[in-house]
Amino acid sequence: MEDKLNKVVSLCKRRGFVFQSSEIYGGLKSAYDYGPLGVELKRNIAAEWWQNMVTEREDIVGLDASIFMHQDVWRASGHLAGFSDPLVDCNNCKERFRADKAPQKKVGDPLTYLKGGKNGAQELKGTVPSVGYICPKCGAGDLSDERQFNLMFRTSLGPVDFIENLAEAVQGKNYTKKELKQVFEEILTPSSVYMRPETAQAMFVQFMNVQQTTSMKIPFGIAQQGKSFRNEITTEKFIFRTCEFEQMEMEFFVEPGSQTKWHEYWLEERLNWWKKYANNPEDFNTREHEADELAHYSDRCFDIEYKYPWGWDELEGVASRTDYDLKKHSEHAKTKLSYFDPVKIDPESGKTGYRYTPYVIEPAAGLTRGLLAYLLDSYTEEKGVDSKGNEKTRTLLKLHPRLAPIKAAILPLTKKDNLPELGRDIMKKFLASGIAAKYDETQSIGKRYSKHDEAGTAYCLTVDHQSLEDSTVTIRDRDTTKQERISIDEAIDVVQKRLITL
Repeated sequence: MEDKLNKVVSLCKRRGFVFQSSEIYGGLKSAYDYGPLGVELKRNIAAEWWQNMVTEREDIVGLDASIFMHQDVWRASGHLAGFSDPLVDCNNCKERFRADKAPQKKVGDPLTYLKGGKNGAQELKGTVPSVGYICPKCGAGDLSDERQFNLMFRTSLGPVDFIENLAEAVQGKNYTKKELKQVFEEILTPSSVYMRPETAQAMFVQFMNVQQTTSMKIPFGIAQQGKSFRNEITTEKFIFRTCEFEQMEMEFFVEPGSQTKWHEYWLEERLNWWKKYANNPEDFNTREHEADELAHYSDRCFDIEYKYPWGWDELEGVASRTDYDLKKHSEHAKTKLSYFDPVKIDPESGKTGYRYTPYVIEPAAGLTRGLLAYLLDSYTEEKGVDSKGNEKTRTLLKLHPRLAPIKAAILPLTKKDNLPELGRDIMKKFLASGIAAKYDETQSIGKRYSKHDEAGTAYCLTVDHQSLEDSTVTIRDRDTTKQERISIDEAIDVVQKRLITL
């Protein structure tokens, strides 16, 4: 199954879905660039989510918040103090990894590993250390102590040259390590800002502004899509875990006591949404968090998981976050973040008029993880024979047509006899109608079909000599390869209807 991931990675590079960031300089392991097809696929997934979560609903509105926020936001939310991972270094191979993700072993069991973690190196022996885990790369038990590593990226805002200030502060001084850290913090903190590690907090901070300007009534939601940044210790599995990623999140504010009902509702809604666009809906499932997995602010949480080549792993979290976030921001900002229902009976006083801090249900999906899931779900290899009877393998992406980067490819059979001119005319009409189309006249028609199969192009329209005679084209379905003649005048309607009804 891991081979499937390698094939998808290769296809992504070959067809322009995903490139390694800064590739000509050796690449940046933790970052990726989305090419012409990748950015369209990503935008299509995001557009379908927004359509489903915001446009088609009366009870959810949108927000597009700044990546930078006041540092007190992260202090109130607990990210500054607690958003960290236990970091360990392997003294043998120098790998740096998270202690909570390391392979667990029985303390004292014998170990055999290679010096430096290199093939052909001297074989060493040891035992599983008292921490009960070993290096995930080389299997050694020779490990450093655990250190807490904050996952937020910190930078400075404003015309402050903190390097100059640091140099002046330490020049000629003989500080201890503890004193030096204190000096650094005193200089850095006033101008420090953090790149957001999640999009959620802005929706809590802007709760009152959104509610008052829209007159939304509980229950209602605030949705947001955007980039988040986490200084991950380990980046892995292509675009599954990276330092820069995109989220699709919604905070749904509900009356206390109704959170279980709404949590179950959103879990079902979100799972069905992922399955809707999948070829293999059975590869999407849910898993409830155990008590020791729950975040301190959550009373219940499920992961929507996808069956990646390496096994079931998280795609989206659906959490019941209680009233923790609104209360924390209300406390730190000394601002009321509550909701008043003028007709509801206050359960404590028995009087009409009920003010309370809403509970929150949070479906938080990974857009870039969703893109990877749908690439894996759609990647297909079909055995067959060519026109000469030779065995061949057809590789295609069976992307849902509404997600496909290219909806229709316009393919003139040859570069002569006015076929390109007619093809270009059809192409202009498709683009004017808002359908993502691609004109392609290079290579043989068979090779063009193969290229667009790999690109996930939903339909290919071939312009041939008959097109000049009766104004028809051949439309080819990507998944079935079935072909039929349709009128050029009806071609746009045919494609549009197929996209709408799917």
